[in-house]
Amino acid sequence: MASTTASAAAPATGTKAPAAGAVGKPVNPRSAKRRKSLAQWGFIAPAVIFMALFFGYPLVRNIVMSFQDYSPSTFFTGEAPFNGLDNWHNVFDDGLFGKALWQTILFTVGSLVGQFCIGLALAVFFTRRFPLNGILRSLILLPWLVPMVVSGIVWRRIFDQDTGVLNSFLGTLGLGGDTPWLTSTSMALISVILVNIWIGIPFNMVILYGGLQEVPKELHEAAALDGASAWRTFRSVTLPMLKPVITVVLVLGFMSTVKILDLVLALTDGGPADSTQTLGTLTYQNSFVQMDFGAGAVVGNILILISAVFAVFYLRANRNEGK
Repeated sequence: MASTTASAAAPATGTKAPAAGAVGKPVNPRSAKRRKSLAQWGFIAPAVIFMALFFGYPLVRNIVMSFQDYSPSTFFTGEAPFNGLDNWHNVFDDGLFGKALWQTILFTVGSLVGQFCIGLALAVFFTRRFPLNGILRSLILLPWLVPMVVSGIVWRRIFDQDTGVLNSFLGTLGLGGDTPWLTSTSMALISVILVNIWIGIPFNMVILYGGLQEVPKELHEAAALDGASAWRTFRSVTLPMLKPVITVVLVLGFMSTVKILDLVLALTDGGPADSTQTLGTLTYQNSFVQMDFGAGAVVGNILILISAVFAVFYLRANRNEGK
């Protein structure tokens, strides 16, 4: 009876008994681990090679160049003798470097403050539901999508002292129509900052708007039940919840603003009288105008070092938030 039941159950399982002598070959744990490691490296090898060729090599080459007497003749002769710290001394002794560094600080801080404040205000505004909300948010993204050089050229025409639209508009309002926006040493840097704020507002708005969507509405409702005003709720509830997003916005905004070049070149080319010269434009002037590639490499390395410091800050801030 039992044998009959066993024989009937065997076809139902759909499995076959292993043949005699068919014993599985034991797997070497070390060999399996080695194959897994090779597979992992195979996936990341293309990215490592790409980073080494297009980021690592130029970085190392730029560092080496800052200690060489690198001139246009070097491209033909291949000779670039080392001159120690001469390039570094020449850059630091040049009064233009200190001026460019100070103006880079003013430009970066002014741009970040303007972009962040206006971007946050717009992000809060668009959290409210009203007709054409999505269309207006899409239109505000346009300055961010337009190439930087194109924006610079357009704003250069707008800021033109004689034929610019801005002075013509101000003249019709009786507010004066002859302001030298880009030709005055006292106004040029402010004008460039205003244009960069206009370009950076969409990025700040989009990131902060996404962060606001993640703030639990229950917290706002609880604050309203406690009698907190709208400003108190925003200051005590919304801003603390936005802290990780604010960190990302400010750090990424800093890294893109501190090295800006194309916008300044399109608007003022570093003038008038070097009043809009920044570290980015100084690198360009040294390398491709004066053909002093060693000095240009020095200023470029300083920019890389500044960006690296803030990149480390960004990574540490994200890691601390994740704990």
